[in-house]
Formats: sequence, structure tokens, C-alpha cells
Amino acid sequence: MTLFRILPALVLCAPAASAQQTEWTGFHGNGMAQKYSASTQITPENVGDLEKAWEIHTGDVSDGSGDMVGTVWSATPILANDLLYIGTPFYRILAVRPDTGEIVWTYEPEDTALEPLTQPELKNRGVTYWEGEGDGPCVRRVYIGTMDAELHAVDADTGALCADFGEAGILNVNQWNKPDANFPLSQLQPPTVFRDKLLLGWAGKDWHDVENPLGSVFAVDARTGELEWTFLSIPEDYDGVTGTSNVWTAMSVDEENGLAYLPVSSPSADYYGGTRLEEIPLATSVTAVDGDTGEVVWSRQLVKHDIWDYDTVSAPTLIDIPNEDGPIPALVQPTKMGYAFVLNRLTGEPVFPIEDRPVPASDVEGEVASPTQPVPTLPAPSMDDDWGGVFGLADLASFGYCSRTFDELRYEGRFTPPSLEGTLAYPATAGGYQWGGGAVDPESGILYINSSRIAQIYQLIEREEYETLQTGGSEAEGGLFPMTGAPYGFRLTNFLNPVGMPCWKPPYGLMSAIDLKTGETLWERPFGQIQKWGFYMPESWGSPTIGGPVVTASGVIFIGASMDARVRALDATTGDVLWKAQVEAPAVSNPAVYDYDGRQYVVFAVGGNSIIKPQVADQLVAYALPD
Repeated sequence: MTLFRILPALVLCAPAASAQQTEWTGFHGNGMAQKYSASTQITPENVGDLEKAWEIHTGDVSDGSGDMVGTVWSATPILANDLLYIGTPFYRILAVRPDTGEIVWTYEPEDTALEPLTQPELKNRGVTYWEGEGDGPCVRRVYIGTMDAELHAVDADTGALCADFGEAGILNVNQWNKPDANFPLSQLQPPTVFRDKLLLGWAGKDWHDVENPLGSVFAVDARTGELEWTFLSIPEDYDGVTGTSNVWTAMSVDEENGLAYLPVSSPSADYYGGTRLEEIPLATSVTAVDGDTGEVVWSRQLVKHDIWDYDTVSAPTLIDIPNEDGPIPALVQPTKMGYAFVLNRLTGEPVFPIEDRPVPASDVEGEVASPTQPVPTLPAPSMDDDWGGVFGLADLASFGYCSRTFDELRYEGRFTPPSLEGTLAYPATAGGYQWGGGAVDPESGILYINSSRIAQIYQLIEREEYETLQTGGSEAEGGLFPMTGAPYGFRLTNFLNPVGMPCWKPPYGLMSAIDLKTGETLWERPFGQIQKWGFYMPESWGSPTIGGPVVTASGVIFIGASMDARVRALDATTGDVLWKAQVEAPAVSNPAVYDYDGRQYVVFAVGGNSIIKPQVADQLVAYALPD
């Protein structure tokens, strides 16, 4: 071990040395979901010199053309214990050298089903690292979940299963599911660490049924897997009426104040609420719970009676906002609606005013949409309330298809309810903001966040007619979804013309910088680039994005996320692209940025996601300045 890593304080004091980020221990970098790196070796002035330091291919990839379904890989590399850990869509764990990519050990699960039990593709968002006290086997552990509701714990030094966890190293999370459940509680998002506990959410089967398992979060002992508390987002007497409002994305924690923050999703059925007209206050909310007991401390509902699948989509980012009267303990909760709610994280009260504004009523028999919705006055949303009208070029290329289609749709702005004739949804369930969340500089109080601008068509179909149709679809391609138990099925359509051009105007993706001290948007730029038919579209169009940014103390933003399968470095002051590199698929993951033996690395898991492009890969790639 080098002097740099034994005595980081001496390095920070040395006149010629740069600041160090020697760990990257969570899905969002740390438990506060800040995605902030203290590294300063790479700067706006030298980032253009970045070169590939190493790469590996895991072999765990499928494009869905054979007997196996496709893969989606959105894992954050984890740096801890002198190793870089990564999980794969086949539920393997690789431990590699942070500076060379050399594989030190591999965990290969036995008898784990590689089947799309709840999702259309095999998915993995990485692993969790936890470290206890003392010495011996399994003092340091790495955890990975599976789609069939297992959580595996392995020794971080060797990759061997930790026999004292669950049953011989494997915890069956489905033991806490309802006995007649229609799907397992899939463990696709790695657990969130709160002290000596693991907080487990779960993923389910979207848009299929009215009756689902009630939304829950489980806290288990990190050593044994023993259940310590359970949080329910829906009252138990609603069982059989609705379900989900689960936490499928990452959570964040404030260990100093003993709080965990849960981004709670929408209830089922996702696009029709006539079977669940009673209020469900914790649904589509950000909810703070006591990390030791699971008791609700406060909750703020972000969408009332959600009938748009506007899941609370990412871990809230925690920050002490600089203020002349003392720092404000805050969180920022991005949403699919393109709103960022800035709240006091100890009380849930708004830092900037939130208004209850009137929204359109539903005209569907049995549905009663909420007459108002909460709208933050600051920061400004990532998209306007009005969709902006038909994109002339797409309309011209399709001989008026976009205009004719829009004329047949219902559209009265944001929160127009789903309808029988079809509703233009803008923003749609695809965003707004997405699960990657934002990155925040805790010194300046500036948030950097990417967003998408996507229009889709929501149509309810009366049950008798729906039963005559050929069902099936995906979030990527749209299609028909049964919502069994409701009087309506559902059709999702991406609002494209017949040749695949968006019928709404660009830009389709943005990167923004928001000053959390004032709520002001400092800059907003089109981000990414669409690649289609073998061509790159204009950069001014931007690209829909999946995956989030990291910001460094030296003022560089690193991000993949774009459809064009490039990774980029941006100037945090202006948003200008300073560097980019081609990778093998869209890097739909949060990068890790760390220092190891005095050299700064930026590492991307490059896996792809069919929602933005049918291109997959198994590439783990690191970039650094010339040695």
C-alpha cells in the first residue's frame, strides 16, 4: 500500500498534489446520493488528454436474438477494500484491480434462473459493499440481488459465500411476499446501507395487474439477513384492491440524523385509478423514515392519485445548502414530471414554495382524477407545461401524419388524464428526470442534472374490445398492457411518425446546472446526440438519456447516458463538451470517479438499454490522463 493511500492527509497538504477520492462505495457514490468526487487531477484544462487506461468484457450479455432474452446493464462500479466491484446481468460479481482491470476473483451463483420473471430483459444495477468491525472472513461483504428475489452475500476479499447470511449466504427475500403473489420481489437495485442494516426495495411486473403485492421496504441485518423492520407504503386493508407503490430505485441515507429517504412509486393499476379512489398518502412520494425502526418521520406526496406512472424515480440527493444564516439540511427529489422538489430533509417542508395548481379532469367512466397537483415554483421544470406543437420536419416527412394524429388526441397540458380517444402525455413516463438522478457539488450548492423530453400517447381500451386485441409490448417499444382487474386495458404508443422520427420538437435531452441557494437555473444545454439510420442527428437536438452524471471538485462533469454510445466530459461552468469517447453501447449507468495510487480514473459500465437504443454490450472501461 502506498504512502498516498496510508496518509491521505499528507497528500492533501502537499503543495504539488491534488485532492483524492479514494472510495466510491455506493450506487450514487455515497449514501447521500451526491455523485460528487473530490478528485482534482483531471481538470477542464487537461480533460481533453484522457485516454483509455484499461477495459474488460464480462461475457454476460445477450441481444435477445437467441434463446436468451436481452440484457440491460446499469451497474455502478464500487471502489472499496482496494478493489473495484461490479455486478452483471447474469448475477455474477467481478472484483478487479482499480488501476489495471485485472480480475482478482469472480463469484458465480449456482442454480439462479436467468429468466425475465418481472422485467422483459435481464437487468442488474450493480452491487452493494458493507464493512463490519474486526478481522476474519466476511468482515467485508459484497451483495448482489437476482430477479427471482434472492440476495447473495459474499466475502469481499475472496468472493466466497458468507455462510452466516440467510441460508448459506443467500437470503430469500420472497419469504416476505404475499403467499399468492403474481410475481417475485425482484432484487435488481442493490441494497442501500444504513449503518449495520441493508434496506431492500424491489421491482415488480409493470402495467399488468390491478392487484399486486403492497409496496414495502425491508431492513435486514447486514450480517445475518434477519428482518429488523418493514415499511409499507399502502395500508394492509388495501390488499386485493391495489398494490405496488414500491421502491424500485436507490434510496439515500442521512446517518448523522438517523434518517433514510424512500422514493416511493405509483400504485397499480398505473394508468387507471377507479379501483383505488381512496387516498393513498405515501404513494408517489418521497418519504423519510427512522433508519433504526422504519417509522415514518415525514412524507411529501409528489403526485396525487397518480394515473400517469410518474414513479418517484431516483434517490433524493442530500445536501447542506450554503446559506448566510447557516446551512439548510436539504434534499432534492427529481421526478418524471421534470420537477425538482427541494425540501428540508429533516422536516419535509419546502425550501422553495410549492403551489397546488388546478389540472384537467378525467372524462373516463369510473375515474376521478385529482383536481389539483403540487408544483414547485423553483427550480424551473426541465420542460414547459405546453408541449410546443408538432415538429414540422417530422410532419413534412410523414405527409402530415403527426398533425393528423395530434388532432385526434386529448391534450390540455401537463397532467392531462389518460383517455379512450388517446391522450398526449408530455412529459411521459419516460421522463423528465430519470433514475440516474443529479450530481451536486456540496461546496457550491450547484446541482447538475440531465433530463429527457419525450411525448407518448396513453389510451385506455374498454375491456371487451381489449380482449379481442393481440396483447404484448414493452416500455421501449410500447404496445398493449392488460391492467387485469380494471375495466380497461392500456395502449402505450411512442409519438413517432411512420419512419421513426419524433413528432414533438427538439431538444430531446438536456443538461442543466441549478443553483440550490436561489433555485436559479444557471445554464441549460442540449445534451447527447441521436444516432439513427447510421447517421448522427444535429447536436442541437440532444438525446433522450438514461443514467446520471458525476461532478468533480475541479469542475468537470462525467456522464454517459446518451443514445449515441459516447461518454463525455463537460465543463461544469458552461456545459460545454470538453471530451468524448466512443464506447460499445449507450452507457446507461452512473460512472465511478476515484483516485488510486495517485492517478484519477473515470470508469463506466457500458451495457445499453433497449428503451433508448437496441444495442447492448458487456464493456467495463476506465479512462485516465497519460501515466
